[in-house]
Amino acid sequence: MTDEQTIDSQTAVAGAQDAAANAQFNMQRIYTKDISFEAPNTPQVFQEQGQLEMKMNLGQRVDSMGEGLHEVILTVTVTGLINEKTAYLCEVQQAGIFQVSGMTEQQEAGVINVLCPNTLYPYARASVAQLVSAAGFPPVTLQPISFEQVYAQRMQEAQQQQAAAGNAE
Repeated sequence: MTDEQTIDSQTAVAGAQDAAANAQFNMQRIYTKDISFEAPNTPQVFQEQGQLEMKMNLGQRVDSMGEGLHEVILTVTVTGLINEKTAYLCEVQQAGIFQVSGMTEQQEAGVINVLCPNTLYPYARASVAQLVSAAGFPPVTLQPISFEQVYAQRMQEAQQQQAAAGNAE
């Protein structure tokens, strides 16, 4: 019995090594898909007294292009408010085409939801900073984001929803 377990674990390790050797991740292209900047209350907002409050939202969309190619679009929306008036609204859709192949479905999902946005986010941060500064507002420095943590949290929420749906039946 011990010999069988040893052989099975050796086979599993060899299979995992083969899968890792066949795994591919290539960045084909990074580009800006869409940029929008609005300052609806200018020039009056420049005369407002008060602290500029900033809100940020993130979104991600993945479109399959076939044969292991995926377009990943990271949307970063930053809203600047002064005294509850919108000073500016900046939205950047930073996109990339990535080849992801030779992985399990779970590994591929992790790469698409962690590695791809980690690659795109610095480009989106730079675009937001440039747009806000060019519009005459104080510089914006968006903090780094742990997309691994965001993905883990989304997976945990999905599991909780599945469990709740299973209990409701």
